[in-house]
Amino acid sequence: MKVLGLILAGEKGKGLGKLTSKRASAAVPVGGKYRAIDFTLSNMVRSGIKKVGVLTQYNPRSLMDHLGSGKEWDLDRKKGGLYILQPYVSESERYWYRGTADAMYQNMTVLKRGNEDYVLIGSGDHIFNFDFRALYDYHMISMADITVMTKSIEGYEPELYGVVKTDDEGRVVNFEEKHPNPEGDKINLGVYFINKKMLMDLLYAAVPNGGCDFVNDVIIPNLSTLRIMSYEFTGYWHNVKKSILEYKKINMDMLDRKVSHELFYQNGKIFTKLKDLAPPKVTATGSVTNSIVADGSIIAGKVVNSVIFRNVEIRSGAVVENSIVFEGSVIEEGAKINNCILDKNVTIRSERTYKGYDEPLIFEKRQVA
Repeated sequence: MKVLGLILAGEKGKGLGKLTSKRASAAVPVGGKYRAIDFTLSNMVRSGIKKVGVLTQYNPRSLMDHLGSGKEWDLDRKKGGLYILQPYVSESERYWYRGTADAMYQNMTVLKRGNEDYVLIGSGDHIFNFDFRALYDYHMISMADITVMTKSIEGYEPELYGVVKTDDEGRVVNFEEKHPNPEGDKINLGVYFINKKMLMDLLYAAVPNGGCDFVNDVIIPNLSTLRIMSYEFTGYWHNVKKSILEYKKINMDMLDRKVSHELFYQNGKIFTKLKDLAPPKVTATGSVTNSIVADGSIIAGKVVNSVIFRNVEIRSGAVVENSIVFEGSVIEEGAKINNCILDKNVTIRSERTYKGYDEPLIFEKRQVA
């Protein structure tokens, strides 16, 4: 089966505030050395997809620098490979992508010229580990026109997600996007499997007539005419862009051995951009408890329940608790932080104390505090 992967990675992710002031939500760092997009991209590659298009828009520089040629995902190849699909200016079209359907429509050439039979559409800011071949099999067995990946609504805030209702067969009979009181009991995970020719026909019917969103203008209007099936995913899944609290929860969840085993080992590895760095070092004055510490970091202070990215320096007497510290940051001697998120290259000066309360306290990139 030949499948084209499309990853929607153009959103800012307003819920992340300062963390996405200079990067797209798909490029937000997670788990010590990964970016959010690594999860969907790795899932696709491990599922046998050899051609992936990443649709970018908002502040793509950081994301493009991370992806490079696609070497780490085995996508630097002559046939297939990684495609960065950005909006462009021409004599006839001078606008950004107006939505997810419009983004795919503006890249119709990629669909036309490829020899793939099916398209798998995913989002670049979703954290999960899954072998999509199970989704392909379900799509064929259920004779679906479109298969939507879903998850039980339990534990999620329905007003933040698309919610679907299915019949006894698993067919989607109702789909409400971010409704305060939805009828259904499953959230939409933003993963769609569809025949390529059908996708092209649906886009040609919707976008020239003003439709720009894939869910609202392509899926929902065709619920009664197409056989749209729900494949229920039961594993760990979260969306980094929903809120700062959600983002912190995802990182803290990775400290749980059960979650980390599922995300990084159970269904195969998550690939990311490699850097030539030494292993992390904990000096005689340092200690680490229930934390992730990435390569290149030097810990001379105390780290508890935290995620420490690459090349971080935590000096003697410093204390880091319940916090996330991005690459290149420095916590100087005697400084203390609790419930904080430090963006890249932040410096916390010696003897300073910072604590977040209801929400984590966020320090912007290169800030000195």
